[in-house]
Amino acid sequence: MNQRYDVLIVGGGMVGATIACALTGSNLTVAVVEQQYPPAFSSEQPHDLRVSALSLASENILRHVGAWDGIVSRRLCPYRRMRVWEASDTRAATEFDASRIDRPYLGNIVENRVVQLALLERLQQIDNVDLICPAQIEAIDYSPGASLIRLQDGRELVGRLLVAADGGQSRVRDAVGIGTHKWDYDQYALVASVETAYEQQDITWQQFTPTGPLAFLPLSGNNASLVWYNTPNEVRRLMELPERRFMEELIATFPDRLGQIDQLLERGFFPLRRQHAQRYVAEGVALAGDAAHMIHPLAGQGVNIGLLDAAALAEVIIKAHAAGEAWESLEVLEQYERQRRRHNLLMMQTMDAFYRVFSNDSSPMKVVRNIGLGLAGKLPFAKDRVMQFAMGLDGDLPALAR
Repeated sequence: MNQRYDVLIVGGGMVGATIACALTGSNLTVAVVEQQYPPAFSSEQPHDLRVSALSLASENILRHVGAWDGIVSRRLCPYRRMRVWEASDTRAATEFDASRIDRPYLGNIVENRVVQLALLERLQQIDNVDLICPAQIEAIDYSPGASLIRLQDGRELVGRLLVAADGGQSRVRDAVGIGTHKWDYDQYALVASVETAYEQQDITWQQFTPTGPLAFLPLSGNNASLVWYNTPNEVRRLMELPERRFMEELIATFPDRLGQIDQLLERGFFPLRRQHAQRYVAEGVALAGDAAHMIHPLAGQGVNIGLLDAAALAEVIIKAHAAGEAWESLEVLEQYERQRRRHNLLMMQTMDAFYRVFSNDSSPMKVVRNIGLGLAGKLPFAKDRVMQFAMGLDGDLPALAR
């Protein structure tokens, strides 16, 4: 027997679960297919390796869909300030402070699992949404208006609208035949979760070096997430070092403002890739989050633009459904693509420019960096615009993000 739904979302991560939560009260039947439920949370557990810097726009979305309280009840770390500087010239530095624009903080550092757990918890309170988890997909048969997903346990799910929220290697995108433009950066990101002597901090910072930035993200308590961008060969070498030797190199490389590292909890790495789907929509299908785009994580905007996708897609569907329109049609879904593609492409191009300017050892480029950072620190208007950008409050936003 087929189980039929109006909206069939593949992927119950942060983006897919947000789309489903945002469709609450729409009278549309929704299913979320997720491979496995994340492990239960305990405040006694060490912080996870994968964290995100959630902007105020993302916080607004998560509040609107009813998931923010579930995040706050677990753990998060608000940050009020950001500081960036050039390793070769500490005078070329600027600091951004939320108090300048009458905000209590710029954003929050949150573990990805905490966000997902809060969203899935919320999903299970919604009458018009079924969470199908754990679930292993055997096959995806795309057919406009009646796409079918066959699970390994024999169940078959049919949806009028098929939503791809299944990540950068999206099986839905492949089944629909939507191609991508992609290339790898010659850079990896090594992420380390550590305990420091400092108590909880309210600042994130990045120091720019010729091989890539060194970044600090504060976590709750005496915890922090460090990001070390470098060449693939160097990151592989660092990952192979015994813990003691790795700690020695970490301490020797990161600036003194990091403070004493008391313990290394975990480390991992991932390659950096840019990828953009040639289309976000087709008849009866829509792509969101990493299935549609992957960007350089330099400014931590990947999750934030994915959540903006989720809000925009849900709003377009709900509005068309309320107006009696064919909400799964290409004509309607193209409204979502028009809203999000240009914004996402601009973000991708901005991150590419940052990558080229700040991962370069040429003398002329150092001069450009130093001038740019120096000016940013001295021009109040420029600082305010950067903070608006970091908080995700710049540009035409979906209503849920305001």
